[in-house]
Amino acid sequence: MRVNQNEKKKKAALAALEFVEDDMVVGVGTGSTVNHFIDGLAGLAQNIAGAVSSSEASTERLARHGIPVRSLNEVGDLDLYVDGADEVDPRLNLIKGGGGALTREKIVASASRQFVCIVDESKRVDVLGEFPLPVEVIPMARSLVARRLVAMGGRPVWREGFITDNGNEILDVHGLEIIDPPGLETRINLVAGVVCVGIFAHRRADVVLVGTDDGVETVTA
Repeated sequence: MRVNQNEKKKKAALAALEFVEDDMVVGVGTGSTVNHFIDGLAGLAQNIAGAVSSSEASTERLARHGIPVRSLNEVGDLDLYVDGADEVDPRLNLIKGGGGALTREKIVASASRQFVCIVDESKRVDVLGEFPLPVEVIPMARSLVARRLVAMGGRPVWREGFITDNGNEILDVHGLEIIDPPGLETRINLVAGVVCVGIFAHRRADVVLVGTDDGVETVTA
């Protein structure tokens, strides 16, 4: 039976609740799929020690459900991080940042022992890059970074009118075919003025839960 995209997202999100253990501080990402996870996590609020959030939007949703939001500086390393993605390749490299929270998402992912990514099947690709690659930049460096990205073969477009939770701007880079995700992640991160690039390859997902018409498929690296 055909299932709509939102239901596939919800299936994947609720499946991630199986990874949540009692007394755990859970790292929580951002986006429409993660919203389903937060709503499901509300039923476990009395059993967990709280959550570390990657965005102001997720912080507000967690608080509405009565889930304590903790500081990463306070709790240190996390056992679990749950987040969505804009694209997932067969090696579980990701493109993230469509919602603009890529820097905080990468920080929380890097602090977590296990990264569970929740997506619907439309996010699976053979090669990353069809989804425009978000790059968070210091505002004064936007033009400089854009020129460097053009030299790498991309077509950067300023996400005009959008400011990240960190007070920065985003360039969405079109036209890339990302054959070497770790290599390109490193190259872009080395450009002066780049805060973070939305390639998650050095810290890719450990598990991807994929919502499909037939249920949830679990993919591991």
